[in-house]
Amino acid sequence: MLPRDDSRAAAACAIAGTGLLVVGTYLHPVPEEPNNAVIAFAQYATDRLWVTSHLLQMAGMVLVLASLILIAGTHERGPGAVYYRLGAAGVMGCLATAVALQAVDGIALRSAVNAWSAAPAATKTAAFYAAFAIRQIEVGIASVLNILLGVAAALYGLAMLREDSFPKWVAALAEVGGIGTAIAGIVMAYSGFSDLEMMISMPANSVLMLWMLIMGVLIWRSGE
Repeated sequence: MLPRDDSRAAAACAIAGTGLLVVGTYLHPVPEEPNNAVIAFAQYATDRLWVTSHLLQMAGMVLVLASLILIAGTHERGPGAVYYRLGAAGVMGCLATAVALQAVDGIALRSAVNAWSAAPAATKTAAFYAAFAIRQIEVGIASVLNILLGVAAALYGLAMLREDSFPKWVAALAEVGGIGTAIAGIVMAYSGFSDLEMMISMPANSVLMLWMLIMGVLIWRSGE
């Protein structure tokens, strides 16, 4: 069991982080055809909350990952310790990757899309391909993040199955959401933001957010 101060910190990070992720995701526009760069860029250029939504997502992800690191740090001697350590290593990789993703997607891509939208006809094609190149970097980083996050969550699920700190159904949520997210990342690597990728990632990511929220509530209650 987490010490009282650590449990409150882990729970607060999990609950607040999940809340920020939900708000940021709600504010983030979803194009009708995410894999069609022209349609996506046209919608992105008119979104006034683009940077705000991505900064909220970054803050939420940092808090959620911090919570997972705190949880792993207090299970160094239990039967699931090896899986917690491996999962925490993946979480640290996720932290750097998530920050890089928001820098590319939330800031660099926004500037490139604005430049494309305002470019005169003579340079519009060149401006589009500059933004498109940044978009492909976004796809690559997002793919790696999904794979890392999915594997890390699945490892946490395995750790929870080997001990009694959390109910088994909470561990099952980690496995379902983690495996689904990792698969979505692999699909994204081959097909970008395709319909298949969206069909897998959206429910898997939702399961992971539910998992984090439930863990936050359970840890807070145990700390009382």
